[in-house]
Order: sequence, then structure tokens, then C-alpha cells
Amino acid sequence: MTAHTEQVLRLDRVVIRFAGDSGDGIQLTGDRFTTATAEFGNDLSTLPNFPAEIRAPAGTLPGVSSFQLHFADHDVLTPGDEPDVLVAMNPAALKANLPDISRGAEIIVNTDEFTKRAMARVGYSADPLQDGSLEAYSVHPVALTTLTVEALAGSGLARKDAERAKNMFALGLLSWMYHRPTLGTERFLLAKFAKTPELAAANIAALKAGWNYGETTEDFAVSYEIAPATTAFAAGRYRNISGNLALSLGLLAASQQSGLPLFLGSYPITPASDILHELSRHKNFGVRTFQAEDEIAAIGAALGAAFGGALGATTTSGPGVALKSETIGLAVSLELPLLIIGIQRGGPSTGLPTKTEQADLLQAMYGRNGESPVPVLAPATAAECFTAALDATRIALTYRTPVFLLSDGYLANGSEPWRIPGTAELPVLRPDFATEANRPDGGFWPYQRDPETLARPWAVPGTPGLEHRVGGIEKQDGTGNISYDPANHERMVRIRQAKIDGVAVPDLAVDDPTGNARLLVLGWGSTYGPIAAGVRQVRSTGGRVAQAHLRHLNPFPANLGHVLAGYERVLVPELNLGQLAHLIRAKYLVDARSLTQVSGLPFTARQLTDVLTVQLEALHAPAH
Repeated sequence: MTAHTEQVLRLDRVVIRFAGDSGDGIQLTGDRFTTATAEFGNDLSTLPNFPAEIRAPAGTLPGVSSFQLHFADHDVLTPGDEPDVLVAMNPAALKANLPDISRGAEIIVNTDEFTKRAMARVGYSADPLQDGSLEAYSVHPVALTTLTVEALAGSGLARKDAERAKNMFALGLLSWMYHRPTLGTERFLLAKFAKTPELAAANIAALKAGWNYGETTEDFAVSYEIAPATTAFAAGRYRNISGNLALSLGLLAASQQSGLPLFLGSYPITPASDILHELSRHKNFGVRTFQAEDEIAAIGAALGAAFGGALGATTTSGPGVALKSETIGLAVSLELPLLIIGIQRGGPSTGLPTKTEQADLLQAMYGRNGESPVPVLAPATAAECFTAALDATRIALTYRTPVFLLSDGYLANGSEPWRIPGTAELPVLRPDFATEANRPDGGFWPYQRDPETLARPWAVPGTPGLEHRVGGIEKQDGTGNISYDPANHERMVRIRQAKIDGVAVPDLAVDDPTGNARLLVLGWGSTYGPIAAGVRQVRSTGGRVAQAHLRHLNPFPANLGHVLAGYERVLVPELNLGQLAHLIRAKYLVDARSLTQVSGLPFTARQLTDVLTVQLEALHAPAH
């Protein structure tokens, strides 16, 4: 396909949001547009947004699904604050998303869905396409359903089946508007519908019809070009990747680099299930995936696999962490490597299954009975989920401990370009199994420790001469025998804590170009993008602000206290009611100030810019 238009405008960035019912194929449309954009060479960031219900009623506000994509000719940090283009498949999609749209934005609406009944269902007393309420926007009414059915008139499909291809018509139209390649989508459709070639042909025909409509209709006289982001990427081979996929590949890499078979014990739960789905495809790498009957069985199997010498992992979200807590405590007591991957979502209880939140930090830190210290780390971006999985594995193997890796729904489902590392860049991970007796008399003590790491030996069951017992009752120091001695329990508790406190983590890096900022913004996890974008904007107007971002939350980097003491004010943005700020205040006696949000959505760059501006003004205001 070759674009032919009367006018082509060059832009440096654009934010597009597709919105409609879950059954409209919104996520697929957004994913295909994203893939084409990545292939074109733009930097990008995405924000899929799903209904909280598995199948919300069609045409209702709770049932609206959306997919937002920000792409540019320079580096991108967030999915964008306000969409420049909204594709609304029905009245509910328009009403739910209109408050987020900036004045002057383009709105493409499927007029076929704007019936009296559909509009009344979402509270429209008059047709918004006719009553003048959209005068502040550039509205493009398109009969997407009718045009799609007409384009597929000779396909042999029933009208209902033909209507389902309207998302491909919309994708074709947007691909024309922004000069996105479509060949990759055509190949995708041929593979997806390989067993039903008539559906593949129909969807490709709808895609081409959408492109041709954009090229020929007078309503779209302008198309747009966003050049590849040639300066945003270091040299290398790139692919588009989501956080959950990056985590999956990171676990695979950790298995290969350690020489251990990967065992994933999991129970399906939103938004972690994609990791189970992905890893189940990689039996050729020796991966074993076990979909258990419940969360408790899932982690029990993973811990059993670790006892047997495998790289044990379990995936879940907040409600599942609650059920797994006793077995996590058992792993602390047994001192076995185990990866607990928590993809956070809105809570409490079932809460908001498809929305993002960072409210499980204290649960990961303390959500077990007794003194049960566990290392906790959190990736900052979707791509960083890959290296975070390797880092978590390093800690688990080196220190013989369960490790929490906290991602969230925003990172899990969002995507960005990722440079594929060469195998030489990956760390060497050593399980260092015990293979011989460790006592002068030829015996084996399972709790005799490495003097540097305090890790106990990891002996694979069946190794001659290394027979030993495990269980949840307190162990005697060294021998591993059952012990109820008060002094021994005190010693073991303190040793386990000292082991975690001694985990080697890198010093915290601080981004402070001027070296004399008075305000430090300290973040963790998925707040990185909005914080960095807000800091960049404030600095562009002369504001002096420093930024630091924590990957390691337990233990904290050794230099964190020194870093905090160097700034007059510390601001901690997080998607909870101040959990990291609470930890910082308690440990370092620093007046860390919280910026909190629990709406189920990530911060926007504008929010951070506004708050940072106010904080800087307060710092520079004369004292009274």
C-alpha cells in the first residue's frame, strides 16, 4: 500500500487512543498499530485499559475497553497525558473518554452505533454528534460498520461476522493517516486465521478498505508523518515487548544462565496469567509449567521443585500473595531459592482486577507471620522486567532465599521497544549445589553457612551422604535438627534477618545535573516514566530537581540514607497511600512527603510537572 494525499504534515509525536466494547477488538487493534509503529522505528509507550469485569455489558460505560499509544521521533517516557486522536466505536466509548481529550483533538466516531437506544443507555439525551457539544474538537463521523460490511459484501460472511472486522477497517484508516506499514498485520492475520482462510481474507480486505477510505475521502485531506526515533536508541536489535513477556523471557534466560530447569507453579490470576501462558510455550527449553488447583498448591509445587534442585517460581497478584504467605514463610525457614512474582493490581480483596496499583509493597515486606524477611525488588519499565528477573534469580540463588519481584498491571500490559541483549551480556548465575560433606567427621550439616553470604548449602535430594530433613518447625543452627530452644530461635531469627540485610545491591544512582538541587523525587516501580517526564519538563523551564529511582526495596541500597540527607525536601510519588514514604520515614527519619494516587491509573507527566513546580516554589519562597 502506498499513501497518496494532498497534504502531509510532519509531527514529532502523537498520542492515539482506540476505545470501544471489549468485543470490538480494541486491544488487538492497538497491539497491531503498536507493532507496526515499532517496526517503523518510533519510540513508544502504551497503556491498555480493560474493563474490570470479564464480560461487562456491551454499550455501557463499565464495559469500555481502550488502548492508548504514544509514539514519537524522540525518546518516550509515558503513554501520554491527553490523546491527540480518539477512535470511538460507540457512544459509551465517546462519553467515557471525552474528559481526557484535549481541545482541538481529532475524534473518529463510528456513527452506525449512535442509535437513540445506545445513546440513552449512557446518559445522552441528545445526539452529541449533532447538538454542538463537540465543537471544540475535529470530529470525523465514519460509518465504520456499514463501510466494513460493504467492503466484505462478496466475502460470503454473514453480516454479523462481517461487522466484527470493523476494527481492522479502523486500523487501516489510522495506518493511512500516520503512514504505518500494514504488511506485518496482513501476515499476522494470515497466521491467526490459518484454519479459517475466509476470515483471514475478510479481515485483510477490511484493513485495505480502511486504508483506501482514508486515501479517497475528502474528510481526511491530511495525513501525518512521525519520523523514526533514530537518536533515541543505542545500536542493536530491537523488538516491541510488554512487561509480562519481558519477565517470561527473563525467567527463561535465568534458567539457561544458571543451568537449572525452570519450574513455574501458578494459578491463573489477572494480570499475571500471561506469564504462565508464555512460559507454557517453551518446553523446548526444559520449562515445566504447572497450572495448580489453587494459589497454595501452586507455590507449594514451586517450593518443592526448588527443594529438588530446580529454579522454582510462582506468579500471582495481591489476592494470591495473601494465600501464598504461609508457604513463603516456609521458604524463608527452609532457606531455599524461590521467585515470587507479584503483578500488582487494585485492591483490596478482588478490587480492580484489570487496573494498576502499587499497594502490595508492605504486603511483600511484612505480610507473613513471624519474622520472615524477604528481598524485594521492582522493575521500573516494561523492558526492565527482563533484567529484574535475572537480578531476582541472582539474589535467590546466592543467598538461598525466596525473593519478591513486584511488577504491576501498567508494566505487565504496557509495551515499549527493547534492545535484545547478546548472550555474552547476560550474567552467569551459579547454583553451587553442595556435593560433599561439610563436617570434619564426614557428616553434612544443612545449616552450616557461607561466612560471607550467610547462605546455607543447597543439597539436591538423593546426593549420597547429604541426607537432611526440612520442615516448618524451627531448626537448630548448623545441624538443621528440630529445636525448641529459645536462644537458638533468637539466633536463627537474627541470622535470617542479617542474611537479607547483607544482600549485595548496587548503590542508588541520582540524576542531579546541576549538583545543587534542593528537591529530590524518589520513586519505585512503574512511576519511573511519569516522574522522569515531569522532571524533564520542570528542568526545561530552569527548575532544579533531582531524581532517583529504587529497584531494590529490601534491602535498600547502602547509600540511600546519605542520598536522602543531601536534599532539603524529598517527594515520594507512588500509586498507594504512601507505603514507600512510610518505610523511608521509619528507617531514615527523613520528612519524606507523599504524592499518592489510587485511581487504578498511572500518574500523568502533567501531574508530576504541576506538583514539582509547586514544591520548588515552596522551597524558594521567603520564610515568614
